[in-house]
Amino acid sequence: MDWLKSFTALEQVYFWLGVVASVLLVLQIILMCFTAFGGDIDIDGDGEIDIDTDSGVSIFTVKSLTAFFAVGSWAGLLTSSLLADNFKWISIFVALVAGAAAWAVVVIAIRAMLKLQCNGAIQTEKLVGERATVYVSVPEQRSGRGKITLNAQGRFLELDAMTDGERISTDEAVVICECVNECVIVKRAETTSSTPPEV
Repeated sequence: MDWLKSFTALEQVYFWLGVVASVLLVLQIILMCFTAFGGDIDIDGDGEIDIDTDSGVSIFTVKSLTAFFAVGSWAGLLTSSLLADNFKWISIFVALVAGAAAWAVVVIAIRAMLKLQCNGAIQTEKLVGERATVYVSVPEQRSGRGKITLNAQGRFLELDAMTDGERISTDEAVVICECVNECVIVKRAETTSSTPPEV
């Protein structure tokens, strides 16, 4: 505690911010191991806790921001402890640069892993024209994502889906029109009537 009390106000901010961010970073790594880089965890008990982990596609994700604060805080604390009192402001610049570098590395690494996972698992560009069944209803006008299931490329697939038209309900047949990132664009499959001709 004497060591902690010897810190300046700026160094204490670095220290506590680094501790909190590091703990959150470790928790996210554990969650990533159990949810395979994205998913939902529901914990039922006295209260209900929903944890929605992001897929890492966006630049501003929980993982990248946590890495920014964790690395930036520790870099700022180390720099501040090495500088004289008149130059401790330089540690803020070092913290921002180190945090930004960690943020960029996390975003690039997660995008690379998702790209490898997508390319190694399925070839989405070859799914155009395939028929599928809606598993989770698809919201209208790309306002959200649903899910579809189909058998293709020798396996059973479950994919995120959006549509340009009206909402598509569960169990409806659809056709894949386009693949955008890790999501497919679908439309309702045309149904042909099988009315027998009159004699």
